[in-house]
Amino acid sequence: MTVRSIRFRLTAWYAGLLTAVVVALCALLFLHLKSYLENTLLETQSRRATQIANTLVAKEESTGEAYVSRAVAELYDPEKSDRFIRITAGDGRVIYVSGVPFSHAFDPAAVPAAPASPLAAFTRKQPVAGGPALLIAAVRAGGGASPYLVEVGTSAAPVETLFHHLLLLLALGLPLVAVLAASGGYLLIHWTLRPVDRIAGKAEQITQHNLSERLPVPGTGDEFDSLSIALNRMITRLDDAFLNSKRFVADASHELRTPLTILRGELESMFHEGVPAPHRERVGALLVEVERLSMIVERLFALSRLDAGEAQSEWVRFDLAELATTTAGQMTLLAEDRRIAVSCEAPSPVMVHGDRSRLKQVVVNLLDNAIKYTQEGGAVRLRVLASQDLAFLEIIDTGVGIPPEDLPRIFNRFFRVNQTRSQHPEGAGLGLAIVESICNANHCEIEVESVLGKGSCFRVKLPLAA
Repeated sequence: MTVRSIRFRLTAWYAGLLTAVVVALCALLFLHLKSYLENTLLETQSRRATQIANTLVAKEESTGEAYVSRAVAELYDPEKSDRFIRITAGDGRVIYVSGVPFSHAFDPAAVPAAPASPLAAFTRKQPVAGGPALLIAAVRAGGGASPYLVEVGTSAAPVETLFHHLLLLLALGLPLVAVLAASGGYLLIHWTLRPVDRIAGKAEQITQHNLSERLPVPGTGDEFDSLSIALNRMITRLDDAFLNSKRFVADASHELRTPLTILRGELESMFHEGVPAPHRERVGALLVEVERLSMIVERLFALSRLDAGEAQSEWVRFDLAELATTTAGQMTLLAEDRRIAVSCEAPSPVMVHGDRSRLKQVVVNLLDNAIKYTQEGGAVRLRVLASQDLAFLEIIDTGVGIPPEDLPRIFNRFFRVNQTRSQHPEGAGLGLAIVESICNANHCEIEVESVLGKGSCFRVKLPLAA
């Protein structure tokens, strides 16, 4: 799985979106819960303030301020219950204020006076230095122009403690939620995309040699079914196109052999029967082109036979080292004309199993290419090695090399490398295509390494004979 795979992207989006939704919902829940708890505490304090105002302060004229103070202290005992109670006269005198609570969460003497308000009852959240805020409810009591103000409050510590515990729980649980979301999302997406894996795996196995095979149709009735059916139709069209192309190559190469043979014979007859000097050179040039065209036709005919599977009918057990040595000796004359040194390192025996004549053609084509694209004074080296259960045939030259961008296409039919290698018009781009077809038919692998301007190495790997 790569970083940019669709599984990773979908899983990341799924887990990220689910985590974001959980965080947003938790944030809204926490804010609502905190507001609800604070409002509940304020309502409780407001009821107590109203009770004090209605039962004690309202009777202050008959009982006196001292009695009200003693009654509040005895009945509500604010120090032990961690409450704040303050009764202020209309002229600003504080007739009662509670002492420091048991929890020491706040200092009642340091609580500032209530702000001016025209309302008969109001609430406020009073910050406290170094601790939780105070939730205070104030109620006006008594008649006259200056009624008493009864304030009852309590610390917001329980609310904040609960809120902190919930935040800690979220901090610990959120990674678990993210992991579960990612794991569940990956499993869900992996299960959903399994048909794609089967389709991709089968598509990798289909080449031009087995276009009769088709991709599996999942049968889920969704887009994957449509994709598989569409790709199978495309493979059918490709199969038809390849069959028509192979049929055309086979028919054309077969039909062209006879007229080319006749044309070559007539030109040779004219050349040897004494053509006038002004026309002799032209006839010779025509013979050269006819020979080149005949070679192309013969290679096309060989390719058509390889496509038809005829190369697998003559398999024998033979010594690859002896075949390489003999072929290198036969190609030496061609190399000497270009002053190219050909050497062969082939310790016998290296026994393999295959079509000996076709594999000889592989050696001939690779050596011919190496000699053709090596400058005068260069060298071509042929090596045969055996390692474990494989035989290796290597043709190494000091030629012009192959550009890196052309390496993946050099075995395509009619493909010719540009630049320096295209200076050889006798090539038609079929030699390496024939080599690859022969290797495929003989269960061999061919690979190439090349450095532009320094040379190339073609390596054929064959299974050793039992």
